[in-house]
Amino acid sequence: MGIAADIIILLVAALAGALVAQKFRQPLMLGYILAGVLVGPVTRGISSGGVHDIEKLAEIGVALLLFALGLEFSLKELKPVKAVALIGTPIQIVLTIGYGYAIGRWLGWQPIPALWLGGLISLSSTMVILKTLMNQGVMGTLSSRVMIGMLLVQDLAVVPLMIVLPQLSDPHSGLPVLALALLKSAVFLALMLMLGTRWLPRLLAFIARWNTRELFLLCVTAIGLGIGYATYLAGLSFSFGAFVAGIVLSESDYGHQALSDIIPLRDLFGLLFFTSVGMLLDPWFLLHHAGGVLQLVLLVALGKGLLMALLVRGFGYGNVVPYAVGLGMFQIGEFSFLLAQVGHEAGALNDETYAFVLSATILSMVMTPLVSGLTAPLYRWKRRRFRAEALESFNLPVEGLRKHVVIAGGGRVGRHIARVLQQLEVAFVVIENNHDHFEACKAAGFPTLYGDASQGQVLHAARIETAQQLLVTMPVLLVAQNIVRQVLPLHPHLNIVVRAQGETQMRSLYDQGVYMVILPELEAGLEIARQALLHAKLPVSLIQCYSDAIRRELYSPLSEDLEGDAEIRQLKHAKDLLELSWERLTPEAHLVGKSLRELELRRCIGVSVVGVIRHGTFLPNPDAGFVFHSSDLVAVIGNAQQRKLFSDWTQGGEFHCLFTPAVSEGG
Repeated sequence: MGIAADIIILLVAALAGALVAQKFRQPLMLGYILAGVLVGPVTRGISSGGVHDIEKLAEIGVALLLFALGLEFSLKELKPVKAVALIGTPIQIVLTIGYGYAIGRWLGWQPIPALWLGGLISLSSTMVILKTLMNQGVMGTLSSRVMIGMLLVQDLAVVPLMIVLPQLSDPHSGLPVLALALLKSAVFLALMLMLGTRWLPRLLAFIARWNTRELFLLCVTAIGLGIGYATYLAGLSFSFGAFVAGIVLSESDYGHQALSDIIPLRDLFGLLFFTSVGMLLDPWFLLHHAGGVLQLVLLVALGKGLLMALLVRGFGYGNVVPYAVGLGMFQIGEFSFLLAQVGHEAGALNDETYAFVLSATILSMVMTPLVSGLTAPLYRWKRRRFRAEALESFNLPVEGLRKHVVIAGGGRVGRHIARVLQQLEVAFVVIENNHDHFEACKAAGFPTLYGDASQGQVLHAARIETAQQLLVTMPVLLVAQNIVRQVLPLHPHLNIVVRAQGETQMRSLYDQGVYMVILPELEAGLEIARQALLHAKLPVSLIQCYSDAIRRELYSPLSEDLEGDAEIRQLKHAKDLLELSWERLTPEAHLVGKSLRELELRRCIGVSVVGVIRHGTFLPNPDAGFVFHSSDLVAVIGNAQQRKLFSDWTQGGEFHCLFTPAVSEGG
């Protein structure tokens, strides 16, 4: 079967490797590399001709990886950390290349391989870091945003590195060839921006009108690979063309659909790339050169990690962020495999240096979860040994905070809550780690701390130990859970209110000890339903009863089961028995034209009138002489039976007292 048999063996081995990686909570990519080692020529699992054929197919995987990267590229993602991402990351890449060159020369490598080593170690692993952040439950924190912003720019830097590094391998003709390559790239980018942004979205729109997903997928794939092949014919990188095509399509209305359709194809061909890398890895080389590989990994990890931490600190990020970035981004990334393959084919890296780089890359990736997990312990040790730096704050009370509300998140929801608390003169402080939101809170005059609410120092600065309530307004479950985990040891009995999406998230948060979970989607749905029922001219009382019943059905069972407090359940039951309802008086109602004194509502049926809305004006606690008019909206308090009887009266039902009046009494 030839190449078909090789691919089948590869897929089965990749599945086994992926299952092993998933079992040990490692990125699937490491499982694919392991599969490549097992079926590679070293273990005689596949023929050397098959390896060459697989590598050719893997080139498509690389192009699709960069095509999807272009589709995912968005400047909006860089906005919260734009300075350190757009300015700091290029500085980091240049400094790391210099550091890698110094390591290579110190290890006795020739100048060109040493330069390639610097380029290879300048990139970190997006796949490994994202997997590690998700497993640690810290996605959405300030540290993770900084890392993701820097990773995105690093991934973009793959393309210019693929153009520049091969040209620098020939010092005599490198500069003229490099200048020509850069000129070709500039011309290609200009053409794509002028023509591609006009014609490619129109082509996708035309194809989309056929409502055929297969045809749309074929069109997207043909655009990515076709433009990549055109750039290859023009003397540029195949992957570079695919990447630019992805960027152009990302700005169209069909960019998200194109990305969702191309991801399965990208993952399948990407599997071939990573397994082909594994085929080239010699485990016997790793065993015989374990000391040299470990030395290289330690030098890269220590130097690159320290450089990353100092750079982030230089851009104004303090507290735990430098530790998290340094210990999280020290490894060599997956795109370094691609660069190493280019260097190997260009003759810049011989078999030995290539094997060193592959071994060091894989080992650094495997170390990442363990090393990254040291962030919190090291930061706690540093806080005990050294004086903590002051947090940026605004308008915090001079006399301190006590019995206040802490709002975790200064976005639109958090600012709305803060505005209400400010008007009611309730003490509060907002914690926000997004600089734009922080500035918005400052402009509104809210007491605000700039920091991550899941970090102990920030919580101490917000005086969480003396707070009466914590409101977590962020919609991301992992962020909310991380905050709750940090807060409860500091204040075990704190009243914590969190927003969530769905019953599963609600149960998870209640299990952690949260007092109340709010479901914004439920509240929005109830409001939309209320507006629809009002438009249908249904009685206001019926609409209110419907809304209350839905809330009791979804909120009460979970919270009551988890609280396990009989007294609280009794209070809630009493509240349900004595509720407020609003009723509109029809012209036929017996109440119209009569006063509260005449009707004796409290003695007759037990309800109390607490307010009336007449012509848009609210009249609270009307006295005994108050006379009802048609169309009045009346608020009464009573149990379910009493409110039902009053509702019948407002619609013209027969009027009679349940009790014989003794002394005339107002309502």
